[in-house]
Amino acid sequence: MSTELISALTSQLGVTGQQASGGAGLLMKLARERLSSGDFQQVAAAIPGLDGLLKAAPAAGGGGVMGMLSKAVGGNAGDLAQLASGFSKLGLNAGMIQKFIPVIMGYVQQHGGVAAAGILQNAMKK
Repeated sequence: MSTELISALTSQLGVTGQQASGGAGLLMKLARERLSSGDFQQVAAAIPGLDGLLKAAPAAGGGGVMGMLSKAVGGNAGDLAQLASGFSKLGLNAGMIQKFIPVIMGYVQQHGGVAAAGILQNAMKK
């Protein structure tokens, strides 16, 4: 697992290591779903131990209102509902999603270059 990325998230956002790895994993799962395999591989190359982050992400969706909302609306709103549900399982509110993204983007840019960061940024906007 990328200890440097986890360290950046914990120090900049004041979250636990488990929250940092789970939140980063959720965002990387979203990127994997939204990107072609080639583009995702370019982003993944910038994050050592990405498999560990993906495994640390809580299961997306689930029951309850968020699960129903996600299925009902689909697309962006559905993705946001699933992310919010996953962050909630980590003890984080949905507002933390927007705080995680710039930290992860900065890390990817630093370790994978501007092209990899651009690909990830486009995935987060879809």
